[in-house]
Amino acid sequence: QWQLVESGGGLVQPGGSLRLSCTASGFSADDYAIGWFRQAPGKEREGVACIGSQPGTTYYADSVKGRFFVSRNNAKNVGYLEMNSLKPEDTAVYYCQASWGCPVVGNKMVTSFSSWGQGTQVTVSS
Repeated sequence: QWQLVESGGGLVQPGGSLRLSCTASGFSADDYAIGWFRQAPGKEREGVACIGSQPGTTYYADSVKGRFFVSRNNAKNVGYLEMNSLKPEDTAVYYCQASWGCPVVGNKMVTSFSSWGQGTQVTVSS
């Protein structure tokens, strides 16, 4: 059964770091891009970063560029989102998705996936 599980969230102070994991099961994620999305209370879900199946293929939203970094370990079937210099506005539930290529249209990630996992909560607060 195709499943993606997000983990690694938590409470962190502004300026801190967290690493999120996206663990795939029921399929091999090698040929898929892994995208990261977030949704803050009262806001629409947005895409923040994506790593393609080909080496060097990445995408970052302007709001996280230079602070967030995506990576993957195909042997473990896991994708990662390294988040540095966190800001209170990064507070959100973070989700991951697997897709054929990074779902970028017009320099923004599309969020029209039919189902979403539970996500992992990231709270940036002092």
